[in-house]
Amino acid sequence: MIPRPEYPRPQMVRDGWMNLNGTWAFEKDPGDSGLERGLLDSPYTGSIRVPFCMESRLSGVGDTDFCRAVWYRRTFTLPREALGMEVILRFGAVDYDCTVYVNGQKAGEHRGGYVSFGIRVTPFVREGENTLVVHVRDDVRSPLQPSGKQSMAYGSHGCFYTRTTGIWQTVWLEWMPPSHIRKVRLTPDAENDRVMVEAALERGGKCTLRVRASYEGGDVTEETVECRDREAQVMLPVKGHHLWEAGQGRLYDLELELRDTEGRTDRVRSYFGLRSVSFDGMRFLLNGKPLFQRLVLDQGFYPDGIYTAPSDEELEMDIRRSMAMGFNGARLHQKVFEPRFLYHADRLGYLVWGEMANWGLDHSEYGATEAFLREWICEVERDYSSPAVIGWCPFNETWNVEGRPQKDEVLRTVYRVTKAMDRSRPVIDTSGNFHVETDIYDVHDYDQNPETFREHYGPGTRPIHERMPERQTYGGQPCFVSEYGGIYWSDADSQGWGYGERVRSREEFLERLRGLTDALLDNPDHFGFCYTQLTDVEQEQNGLYTYDRKPKFEPETIRKILSRKAACEA
Repeated sequence: MIPRPEYPRPQMVRDGWMNLNGTWAFEKDPGDSGLERGLLDSPYTGSIRVPFCMESRLSGVGDTDFCRAVWYRRTFTLPREALGMEVILRFGAVDYDCTVYVNGQKAGEHRGGYVSFGIRVTPFVREGENTLVVHVRDDVRSPLQPSGKQSMAYGSHGCFYTRTTGIWQTVWLEWMPPSHIRKVRLTPDAENDRVMVEAALERGGKCTLRVRASYEGGDVTEETVECRDREAQVMLPVKGHHLWEAGQGRLYDLELELRDTEGRTDRVRSYFGLRSVSFDGMRFLLNGKPLFQRLVLDQGFYPDGIYTAPSDEELEMDIRRSMAMGFNGARLHQKVFEPRFLYHADRLGYLVWGEMANWGLDHSEYGATEAFLREWICEVERDYSSPAVIGWCPFNETWNVEGRPQKDEVLRTVYRVTKAMDRSRPVIDTSGNFHVETDIYDVHDYDQNPETFREHYGPGTRPIHERMPERQTYGGQPCFVSEYGGIYWSDADSQGWGYGERVRSREEFLERLRGLTDALLDNPDHFGFCYTQLTDVEQEQNGLYTYDRKPKFEPETIRKILSRKAACEA
């Protein structure tokens, strides 16, 4: 059975595709000398189960040591309908630097461990059997390579976990006519019941683009435009005023059909949510109505797959687990989550903040900016159309590291690039500190004492104005505590790691959680909070669920604490 068999890109679906997950030949190359040693052509001594990284149990390898390079090989045969078409080889994500060979010829390369990419392999594939080789380099200790929460030490420690090397999301082939839709960008206008559809076209030329929207099979609208360039825009009215809301992911279906002068047609299925995101003073508004963001920190690690969920069902279940405890969204922390996670968030009405894995970078180096910005731009482009994404947060905690201060202009540049790409969402320049130019002012505070926490963040206090004034100033932006809690509790493990002193009983945990959370809910000048965290991760024992997703408390007990009305919702 093919692991992770589902179509990996739900917001741009084609019928003509082939999943390449499964067993591949595999070779570790610790010295990165494989090219010189002939690994492009010689037999490999091992195998691996793609799309799971070599460090994971699900890969069948389970080697967690450092490895500077790895090699993958498999064969495939194109179906008859793909012959004579444009053929694209796509990767959900490969960490970090990969080169792709098809039938012994270099087809392309990509750098960046967190975003999706495609390589045109039309000139290299042939009828019958084809051989695909992927050479991956990964240096998690490099200050010019984003690594997120991957440990730079041999073992996991504190809030750093097992590394991910190589392919860690689905690999697939898809085929389409020479003139085809390269990407789609969808911008809803909920107030006027319409959506802007922007299609980037490959080759283009004289083509016709038909766009059709519907809701649950009814409320159909359709527009057709003539295309002469490599892009097309359609402002498409929609019927029914079905709004995407928290807990109610009402989605419109969208079909795009590009037809060239010879009658060849590229068909893509997509979807969108009709919703708006804004602020009224200190209050966050979804569709013009106040909504308190009850967020949880989600690291996206799995005990058997590391960065990769063992199944599509587990991606969805993490959202449902969060919602069962009273959260309406998440910070997707130090990792770019795969498109299918966003698809489930879109369906379920689950708010998320898009983030990038900036840890591991030396923010005092401009070379790190190039490495970061290249991937960040790809993430914003890829996930722009997701209604669940209600804000962007490129950096997290860019404080001084080993005497290397952040370069303020780096944060300012990334913030401005993000705003230029997306005017519809708020952008936090760097979560926690140190802010330079931002739409929202947030702080992280793991104070475990509810009394002092309330003195700092409860109603009538303005602590955010005073937070580290020597490095950052408050400019009147909406604000919230975007990391708090992290309460250290485990029924079984007393040797793990967490924030502050480990609580001594379940009752003490609930009392502390209620005290910390009440302070934030009672402050009318806060629009939300983010609790650390959804699950334990390896040695970090501060999740509301264990690492294998068992609840530490009855979800309804936690829900009652988190979901009572906030002051800003009154």
